[in-house]
Amino acid sequence: MTTARTASVTIAEMREFASFTAAEQRYIRRSLDIGLARSDAFKLWARDSQENASIRRQYVIYQDLKNFRVELPDDVSTGALEAMMSKLIRLVAFDLSQERIESFSAIRFLYERLLGPGIRPWLPSAFCAAAALPQIRPERRKNLLQSLSEAAATAPGWSDRAPRFYPEHVALEVAA
Repeated sequence: MTTARTASVTIAEMREFASFTAAEQRYIRRSLDIGLARSDAFKLWARDSQENASIRRQYVIYQDLKNFRVELPDDVSTGALEAMMSKLIRLVAFDLSQERIESFSAIRFLYERLLGPGIRPWLPSAFCAAAALPQIRPERRKNLLQSLSEAAATAPGWSDRAPRFYPEHVALEVAA
């Protein structure tokens, strides 16, 4: 029974990933390679000098992830909340500013894998704050904020189940 449930959860996560745009899928895989130190993102993902520079900036900003994984607060005291949320908003704002993520679902999918299930309660507010920043173009800001469903924004609780599916780079071989 447990194996069937695990398989069904994994398939649901794969379906959710498949529902994202090609740009979102590519960005999520790249971000996981950088954030989880799975591979050399420059070799796998940089197609030109602009993307190379973007990956370099992402490596720098994702340095906060290491501390985040061990410092995710259990309490919501003002000091802990301020420090944690400012870092999380900064990370999410960076990802949104790359203009490859189009929805809350894609950010949630990415950050559940980067930081684990404990980040779930904090993501709606960090997403709203980051999406509302002036660095996000107004028409994009509107679309991003509308992608956050009422159910996600007002959830009475969050699952502590860890994600099962971690998408990876798939090399396409060209026939000679």
